[in-house]
Amino acid sequence: MGMSQGKLGQLLGLTFQQVQKYEKGVNRIGAGRLFELARILGVGVLYFYEGMADTSGRPLGFAEDEAPAPLPPQNRSRELAHLIAGFQRISDLKARKRVLNLVEELAAKQAKQSQPKRKR
Repeated sequence: MGMSQGKLGQLLGLTFQQVQKYEKGVNRIGAGRLFELARILGVGVLYFYEGMADTSGRPLGFAEDEAPAPLPPQNRSRELAHLIAGFQRISDLKARKRVLNLVEELAAKQAKQSQPKRKR
């Protein structure tokens, strides 16, 4: 991509030797670092998996087909900030508990729905 290992290391907060170890496969790249690397290079994370397929011949992916697309980080942060600010303004402790229970129930329901169905 026309970027030196030194420059890439600088952008990642690493030495060029650490970048070399990633490139040669001496050190593994964690998910967070891979995401940051993709961001810096201006590519999607799947760029690093191009041409790879699982044993069924399907291209590799990170989620089930029916999984919703995640919100971009800036939208997640904004939604979370609004949720926290609103929650903190609720002075009635019983009402706060009901809101908390609602969020937990919705999350549990969604998690249950997204689990693969077992064959009997």
